Amino acid sequence: MKPMLLAILTGWGCLWAQQSAAPTALHTAAVTVDQAVEEALAKNLSLAAERYNISIAEARQITARLRPNPVFTLDGDHLDLLGTGFDTINNGGPNEYSVRTDFILERGGKRAARMAVAAADTSVAGLNFRDAMRRLVYDVESAFVDVQLAKEALALTQANLNSFNEIVQVNTVRVKSGDLAPVELDRSQVAALQARAAVRQAGLQLTQAINRLQVLMGRPAPSKDFDVTGPFRKDSRTLALADLQRTALANRPDLLSLRQTIARNQADLRLQIAQSKPDFTVGSEYRRQQAPSATANTLGLFFSVPLAVFNRNQGEIARAQREEAQTTARLRAQEAGVSAEVVGAWEQYTTARALVDSIEAEMLTKASNVRETTSYSYRRGEATFVELLDAQRAFNDTMQGYNEARANYARSLYLMDSVSGGTPEAGATGSNPRRENSHE
Repeated sequence: MKPMLLAILTGWGCLWAQQSAAPTALHTAAVTVDQAVEEALAKNLSLAAERYNISIAEARQITARLRPNPVFTLDGDHLDLLGTGFDTINNGGPNEYSVRTDFILERGGKRAARMAVAAADTSVAGLNFRDAMRRLVYDVESAFVDVQLAKEALALTQANLNSFNEIVQVNTVRVKSGDLAPVELDRSQVAALQARAAVRQAGLQLTQAINRLQVLMGRPAPSKDFDVTGPFRKDSRTLALADLQRTALANRPDLLSLRQTIARNQADLRLQIAQSKPDFTVGSEYRRQQAPSATANTLGLFFSVPLAVFNRNQGEIARAQREEAQTTARLRAQEAGVSAEVVGAWEQYTTARALVDSIEAEMLTKASNVRETTSYSYRRGEATFVELLDAQRAFNDTMQGYNEARANYARSLYLMDSVSGGTPEAGATGSNPRRENSHE
């Protein structure tokens, strides 16, 4: 029994280890931007809360379809519960018992109007959810670019540190051989210490950017082993402003939501007009009279309708009309705002693209050549350390500006997608087709 028990426990232990190791392996793998977006759409907590608005609206549709309940009444009247004693002298009674049912007959198409309003509410909730997805996608993509930029900054500072460490080693040998003044070694050591501090600061910024991205992806406990992969996005196609504005006005979920809200307000107006029409109430009653001398069974029929003398639902009809006018005004304002957003995003895109092209064509090679030439001359004793620092600083500024320009260019492309209404369909968590073949 002991060997068998040991084998069972060992098997369960291996299975538990495999199951506990699988999520760790999943979270430690480097993710692409599409994988980050996919995980955020599936696990982001704020988006999950927004998704409930759709199911809430669907539950209200169930309520809108329901018809009024009938009313059942059981009645006992003229009962001799106080011991009076019904007779021919007091002429009391007789005891009466009745069963009554009442039904409300809705008029004016109230039920159909309620269902139309509830269906429009569900559609608006779905469009609002799509807009939340659109905004989340851009937030994730922007945070992904922040991580990419932080990684480039860390790599640049680390390369600077390695370069200064090599110079410190060379200067140490030169000082020992009497070929260099000790103050030059001190200068190089100070520069190396400054580079080491820059590496630590860049590492902190990278950690913060990674944590922000993981929170957006829906990971409650950010992993230290998390990493991203892939280059900065850089599309080769040219985007036309007129096409982007036309696409945005047709596809933006927030605009579609406002347009659907206008339809919802129109349905609500029809519902309020229907509510102004009084409903009929019809009923029937069976009544039994029971006395010592005789009994009787009777049937009663009833019809009632409220008289619309004072309240004809005027206030709610006026409220629905004002809300429709208000939403129409909001739609016009939102359309103007969307057009302005598209123009701003397009200008950011064109500026970022021109800056990247300019740096690549005119500055990168020159800055690299100046640094390499000055470094070589300094090692040969033909250039001063100040000249070396100036060349290194110019190269760092150029590379930092280039990395920031590439990051801004990538952000502008993601922003163009966002402001033009590009977003996965509601509920979809697959790769985003609008970024296929868009990376270098």
